[in-house]
Amino acid sequence: MMTDPIADLLTRIRNALRNRAATCTVPGSGVKVRILDVLKREGYIQNFDVHSDGPRSTVLITLKYGPEGEQVITDLQRYSKPGCRRYRGVEDLPRVRGGLGIAVVSTNQGVLSDRECREKRVGGEVLCTVE
Repeated sequence: MMTDPIADLLTRIRNALRNRAATCTVPGSGVKVRILDVLKREGYIQNFDVHSDGPRSTVLITLKYGPEGEQVITDLQRYSKPGCRRYRGVEDLPRVRGGLGIAVVSTNQGVLSDRECREKRVGGEVLCTVE
């Protein structure tokens, strides 16, 4: 049994980036798909596909690299953890690298980036930060 599936997702992406892999496969879940949707909208990953094989689903993530093979994602950090949830209002959302990175936030309007949260004026649980 996995205690923190979001941390597992981030670790698998980090490991795939270190190995310069083109794709990465993770066990599927609703919140993981919503986090990956935010990463795709913000341009950090190229694509993801959900495959339902029997009772369990998997997600195939296509990673994104720069024109000379440099990593688009340089740092992925878990912010809120199962043992210590960290909620922030819209005014207190972290600015990652002065606005160059994003924070992924779970709100009552879905999983959004910190930019989208500021536009919609909503806060929530900050799941992770991406640089």
